[in-house]
Amino acid sequence: MGHCAHARFVWNLAVEQQACWRLGRRTAPGYVEQARQLTEARREFAWLAAGSVTVQQQALRDFAQAMAGFFAGTHWRPTWRKAGRHEGFRQVGLKPGHVRKVSRRWAQVWVPKAGWVRFRLTRPVPDGVRSYRVTRDASGRWHIAFAHIPGPVPAPGNGRAAGVDRGVVVSAALSTGELLHIPGLTAAEARRFRLLERKLARARKGSRRRAAVKRALNRLRARLTDRRKDWIEKTTTALAAGFDVIGLEDLKIKSMTASARGTRAEPGRGVAAKAGLNRAILASGWGQLATRLEHKAPGRVVKVDPAYTSQRCSACGIRDARARESQAVFACRSCSHTGHADVNAARNIQQMARACAAGHAVPAREGPRTSRPTHREPHPGRLPSGAGQSGIPVR
Repeated sequence: MGHCAHARFVWNLAVEQQACWRLGRRTAPGYVEQARQLTEARREFAWLAAGSVTVQQQALRDFAQAMAGFFAGTHWRPTWRKAGRHEGFRQVGLKPGHVRKVSRRWAQVWVPKAGWVRFRLTRPVPDGVRSYRVTRDASGRWHIAFAHIPGPVPAPGNGRAAGVDRGVVVSAALSTGELLHIPGLTAAEARRFRLLERKLARARKGSRRRAAVKRALNRLRARLTDRRKDWIEKTTTALAAGFDVIGLEDLKIKSMTASARGTRAEPGRGVAAKAGLNRAILASGWGQLATRLEHKAPGRVVKVDPAYTSQRCSACGIRDARARESQAVFACRSCSHTGHADVNAARNIQQMARACAAGHAVPAREGPRTSRPTHREPHPGRLPSGAGQSGIPVR
């Protein structure tokens, strides 16, 4: 806990220095200047000198990297870290003898100023690791993660393409007809979660009872998070190992989950319903599913235009806004094809991903929707002669 407090203290000092900067003032200090100031602070304060200098310097390096991401426009501005919520530190310069295996399930790692600390092996420690990060989640569990970038999942080489339609009722519908649902809390766990939330609302702030209820709630949240992460890892690994091309809709999740609250002058409408939809989208893991797929199958994930994928018939190519009779039923009025609406959308995504992988243009965004089938569009899956000459077979 001492290393966590020191790392958080140094980080918050760096955040305060950035917050004090104003236009026209001298540039906020960078890592080199902050490291010099840290040396002076350690010389003056014994409680800070009692901690590990590498842990404190690494907190400054992490902050410098976070600021670089902010100025590059890829990350938010670094914010304050709070005790009890942001508990963790990073250690670098790991030597080969600093990690040793004790038994089949347990190992030890050398932590400066603390000595050997045991941890449970959930997976083999990679060779040649040079750093690790220790964190504590809200439920009180400690985790250690070694910095190592695993290799991508090898492509099967079977030429198969898969389309994945992400939704709320069905988390991921595949073009093969599979309907995948991200796990959640069981009925008993959900009931206990609601009871604990009521207890938390009645508990006095700062009391031991409130702290105990918060710990129980956090344990349930951690269990739910673990289940969802496990589902995402297993699903993405199966997709990367089973298909050469994986098609996804290019969804702007950040814009889709924006609040509808509006402003005080122009308040939004249907705010509660939109908030519920936002929670359902985020709980379905759309973004994490796409991110892990790109990690495991780099260069094989094709993002297609999501326009009208749920209205186009995957059998004949006709687009009809009234063909989707309900959330789950798609019935084409032109060719009488019926099936699950999400699977139909996934097959449209598959066909567009195939065309893109073969080097042909994906159908552009179409005009306004029509209530009745007025024209026949070229079928997305019908490719001209010579398809598949780009190196990825098309079937």
